[in-house]
Amino acid sequence: MNSSSLDYGQAVAAVQIDNDRVRVTEWRFPPGTQTGWHRHELDYVVVPTAAGHMSYETADGGQATLDLVVGESYAREAGSEHNVINKTDTEFAFVEIELKTTQNS
Repeated sequence: MNSSSLDYGQAVAAVQIDNDRVRVTEWRFPPGTQTGWHRHELDYVVVPTAAGHMSYETADGGQATLDLVVGESYAREAGSEHNVINKTDTEFAFVEIELKTTQNS
């Protein structure tokens, strides 16, 4: 874990749907907030709802940034481990859709 991540507050997560097939969570990142370190156990899709400049730290010590554009979604496979941080003075937000495995799939 990067010690700089301790300087940030907590991003706001609001679960909108959680059923047998999907979990949908809205994430809002006011300036100076982070998700905290986490590992995705499920494949997921991110749909930006408020544009912004997202920074993230990876488990291997890497750091990167991504410009979120409203309506330009991206997907990642399970196993991704990172901490998402808003280092800017403008809020950004996205909806995260986690895809659960079901017996019918």
